[in-house]
Amino acid sequence: MTIDPGKNDPRNIYKLMTGAIVPRPIAFVSTVNGSGARNLAPFSFFTGISANPPVICFAPMVRTSGVERKKDTLRNIEEMGEFVVNVVSEDIAEKMNACAPEFPSSVDEFEVAGLTAIASDLVRPPRVGESKISMECRLVRIVEVSDKPLGGSLVLGEIVRFHVADQLFDNFRIDADGLCAIGRMAGADYVRTTERFSMTRPGTAQK
Repeated sequence: MTIDPGKNDPRNIYKLMTGAIVPRPIAFVSTVNGSGARNLAPFSFFTGISANPPVICFAPMVRTSGVERKKDTLRNIEEMGEFVVNVVSEDIAEKMNACAPEFPSSVDEFEVAGLTAIASDLVRPPRVGESKISMECRLVRIVEVSDKPLGGSLVLGEIVRFHVADQLFDNFRIDADGLCAIGRMAGADYVRTTERFSMTRPGTAQK
């Protein structure tokens, strides 16, 4: 099967991408606007891109309906230049999912999901108290890829503070069994990270 994306509905291309690019880690992103209103939303187009300095990125997509096409998360980051990425473990999966709908900007998703907002050290958005790893970020840049429906922007943020649950940390290695992170598949499907296998890269020693 060979598919030309230019000859197909973007909604079908979205389904194709989310089924092929798997599993995807989930960035549970907390932001605030200039008035201090809080926002919390999950994004699965997310990864790390640099360790020196530590930079991560995620990509909020353009809404397909409504007057305001730009998501609250993106608007808040444009305004304030800060955000927090919280890692989603199995024990908060349902609460993360409760934040996924497109709520009005006046709605506080921390309250909707019953999650605890903890003050960050260096940025204004709070972190999720129930998250076992949180990363405070300052905006590096926003790259607008497309302003069409299902288009998106790439948000790059420098991590200025890590928060890691003590029991997970061992000489800068993270206990994957303790973290129990989840990943995104297509549609309503998610994946656990409890079954793993190891392979040593050829020509290198295990570190």
